[in-house]
Amino acid sequence: MALSRRRFFQGAGALTLLAGRLAAPALAQSGPAGDIPPILFVHGNGDHAALWMTTLWRMESNGVPRERMAAINFIDPLARADDKVEQAGRSSTEDQRRALAEAVKELKQTSGAVRIALVGNSRGGNAIRNTIKNGGGGDISHAVLCGTPNHGVYASDDGLGAEFNGRGPFLRGLNDGDSEVTVGTAFLTLRSDGLDKYAQADGRFIGKPGTPTNVTAEGPALKGATNLVLGAVDHRETAYHPRAFREIYKFIAGHEPSRIEIVPETAVRLSGLVTGTPGGVPTNRPVPGATVDIYRVSAETGERIGGPLHSSQTGADGRWGPAQVDPSWPLEFVLTSPDAVTTHIYRSPFPRSSEIVHLRAARPMLPADAGAGAIVLMSRPRGYFGLPRDIVLFDGKEPSDVKSGVPTDAVTTLRLAATEVGRPVAAIFNGERIVMRAWPASENRIAVAELTY
Repeated sequence: MALSRRRFFQGAGALTLLAGRLAAPALAQSGPAGDIPPILFVHGNGDHAALWMTTLWRMESNGVPRERMAAINFIDPLARADDKVEQAGRSSTEDQRRALAEAVKELKQTSGAVRIALVGNSRGGNAIRNTIKNGGGGDISHAVLCGTPNHGVYASDDGLGAEFNGRGPFLRGLNDGDSEVTVGTAFLTLRSDGLDKYAQADGRFIGKPGTPTNVTAEGPALKGATNLVLGAVDHRETAYHPRAFREIYKFIAGHEPSRIEIVPETAVRLSGLVTGTPGGVPTNRPVPGATVDIYRVSAETGERIGGPLHSSQTGADGRWGPAQVDPSWPLEFVLTSPDAVTTHIYRSPFPRSSEIVHLRAARPMLPADAGAGAIVLMSRPRGYFGLPRDIVLFDGKEPSDVKSGVPTDAVTTLRLAATEVGRPVAAIFNGERIVMRAWPASENRIAVAELTY
């Protein structure tokens, strides 16, 4: 049976498989595409499939067909406090195992392949290991685990029911035996050289300063796997950084990629999901009745150029689009969701098409926002802001709410006076620059410069 791109599997571990199915131009390859098995990408705790967008683009730019890749979207991506105790809006390890096993089955059917490769970031690696070890290992040729806390974020006799406790039953079960990998699947782990906030000896990164975690930077490594250290990358960059892409591609394909850069398409089609945060918990549950408007904007001022390029309202499946855009256009997405702030999301040009441009309303107004004329955010979904490692400038200054040292912050906030409403605000992260407009907070609006790289 053909895989529908809009199909949702219902239940606590539900998912959506969303990957582009549009024809891509022929690209130079360093080896035959047939050598590469279909690849299923698995996001981490609280995240969604869209984080794999740049990885998918880089794969496509090396000749991997879109129809041989997919990205899972766990409907409830956050882990439970105790894996065995139900918690609203959160999933268990068994929920994720069942959902991933179904996704593997679907990709095998649509691709016609006997075996596929799995690539996961953080908690996604837990689901991959659980699926391979406890049902489905014969279907998986390669498993790449990026920043996965394979020996726990901490290892303690307290909170043994937690999925991320290295002494708890879940991780002890996965790590039992002389080898920590499953025979028959080739395993690769990618980790940071000390900048992964979830592989730290001190508990301050998990809210327990001064308390030893009993884990180290080597925590993501596994006995029996190929274990690589990527350098000074942060927790998310172990999956989404160009350096990580090179190793993911090389391990699965068996040879170096022909290019790291993303090759633009002449015409770009975008679509995705609008998801919500019921009860304040980030989920991938679809939001019906949301409106998505897209504008082309000036790269220098953030001002709109002409009327909307696209307008649509989501149905029960939460999907918006498709929208046709030029790969050179900076864009403003205006998301109007029921019972949420109107969110103006500014993005760099999209070089290639994607069906996983997922949108989520910004956080609600906070007590700290009281009296501000405008609230503007700078967000980096595929990594954190590292100071002094990175160049991070927000409205011409280094943000005061980004901590130095181990990168831990992915969002920085700027509050402007009422007299500054409507002016341009520049967000700069290394080589990426996005200019947004400051919208009035009195109208329940927040502007976000969402970085792509």
